[in-house]
Amino acid sequence: MIPKRNHPDELIVGLVSISDRASQGVYEDKGLPALQAWLGEALESPWRAETRLIQDDAATISATLVELVDTFGCDLVLTTGGTGPARRDVTPEATLAVATKEMPGFGEQMRQISLNFVPTAILSRQVAVIRETNDHTALVINLPGQPKSIRETLEGVKDAEGKTAVPGIFAAVPYCIDLIGGPYIETQAEVVAAFRPKSAIRPPKD
Repeated sequence: MIPKRNHPDELIVGLVSISDRASQGVYEDKGLPALQAWLGEALESPWRAETRLIQDDAATISATLVELVDTFGCDLVLTTGGTGPARRDVTPEATLAVATKEMPGFGEQMRQISLNFVPTAILSRQVAVIRETNDHTALVINLPGQPKSIRETLEGVKDAEGKTAVPGIFAAVPYCIDLIGGPYIETQAEVVAAFRPKSAIRPPKD
């Protein structure tokens, strides 16, 4: 049974850092702290996180995603790490293995953003998918491994005046969650402004 929310609009987020060495304690994981810190800045709505630090193993990754969506009721799952071309980089394959639908626009936009900073962005293989069960539906997004890159892809590219030049992927996440039946997410516009069609915007509360 999917756990109850503490608030009707509470977003349940699964955060997964994928690294052989960090999961073995060889070095400190930086992915989970970076994701939690960014969400704390960006989200105006209530939220809580289920975190996992796991090894770069396809079966483990797939099982973790299934657990977070099917058992813990996560509306959104963000992974970091394991999306390059190396032999051990299997996050995209493990994500697609548990998907109902692929959402290619997220990966395309992440690479477009990263190309503003490094030419090696074309080596990244991040994907995003929808996972549907009888009881629940969630959006799963693979993010880069470095905290700086995580922030850039979520927020987008800003010009010298601080205005958005290339939109970050998180601008589209709240409306996507709307469409799959999740909670209504509001963001801090100065970090990332959520975009919805006018017909989908909830009137402000009195």
